[in-house]
Amino acid sequence: MDIFTDPNAKMAALPPNNVSQDVKQSPPIDVRKPYDLAWISGKHIIVTGGATGFGEAFVRQWAGAGASLVVGDINVEQGDKAVRAIRNDTGNKNVHFVACDVTDWQQQVHLFKEAVRLSPHGGIDVVVANAGVADPEGLQMPKDLSAAEPRKPNFKVIDVNLYGLLYTTHLAIYWLPRNPGSEPASPESDPATRTRDRCLLLLGSLASLAPIPNVPLYGTSKHAVLGLFRSLRASLFADGIRIGMLCPYFIETAMSPAPLRALLAGGGVGKVEDVVDAASRIVADSTIHGRALAVGPKVKVQQQEDGEWIVVSKEAEGETTAVWDVHAHDFDDAERFTVRMVQILKGIESVKGWVGWFRDMAGAIKYGIFG
Repeated sequence: MDIFTDPNAKMAALPPNNVSQDVKQSPPIDVRKPYDLAWISGKHIIVTGGATGFGEAFVRQWAGAGASLVVGDINVEQGDKAVRAIRNDTGNKNVHFVACDVTDWQQQVHLFKEAVRLSPHGGIDVVVANAGVADPEGLQMPKDLSAAEPRKPNFKVIDVNLYGLLYTTHLAIYWLPRNPGSEPASPESDPATRTRDRCLLLLGSLASLAPIPNVPLYGTSKHAVLGLFRSLRASLFADGIRIGMLCPYFIETAMSPAPLRALLAGGGVGKVEDVVDAASRIVADSTIHGRALAVGPKVKVQQQEDGEWIVVSKEAEGETTAVWDVHAHDFDDAERFTVRMVQILKGIESVKGWVGWFRDMAGAIKYGIFG
């Protein structure tokens, strides 16, 4: 084997480029390991799109666990109704609604400023970028090919699912490190005592991981969320922020359309409570950073002797989890470019620490603390 002339041999001789420790990524999540909802108590949380669906379920669960929450949603009537019901059902009065169209930058700025104002401790611990819409039209083939030109497509799904989420992320990265009393996120932290957290949770989809026919704009938006997550989890450590992502499968809700139910007949759909459980694990456990959880039905496919594939229940075989870690080993063998970028970020993080120290020392000298 000649490492000077054989490129494969040269690559084999190089040490693994594992940067998971450098970016402070936590180990793959063991979803069978218990976590404590009490770890959420005292956290101040923003949930966009929190008036209905997953968002409302998150808020209800976390309000019951003792968190304070600010719900941002474009649906004012439903948002007010949901917050009043949650306050009444949980006895938690520190749940608030702020009208917000996530596609409007100034409305999102207002949402975050209101969240800080309403915070019991003056900061934000967790931001959940949950707001999203389905693809109402997609990039459909024009039905009338005799027209001079096709009708302009509706890109609302991109505006909400991508640009709205980017606004939320941008604001979260600004406000999370300003959380009074918070410490930089760390996989070595104790979730039972880490009350001042810095956590960003992105809502993706199974469409982030695999193509779903006939909804190209939705798939585009959710693939983009995955790209954002995979980039940020390699850099947010420099700001002391931990990030997670959810990738739910088709989930059974009252709003699930009949055609979707027909398509999934016999194949199973996911449950809202499993999505809430996955989100709660990430939000509650301060040791989790850089992990994405997929949420699906408690079923699996199994090949028969005749070669046919059938859907079988996991629960019938003693398996109870509908959640699993995805992209668990991305950083085990990172590209050289990624390694170098991470090293630069680590240097910046270190310099920021020294700059802060020098600033503090200069201030101490200025104000005569040393006599």
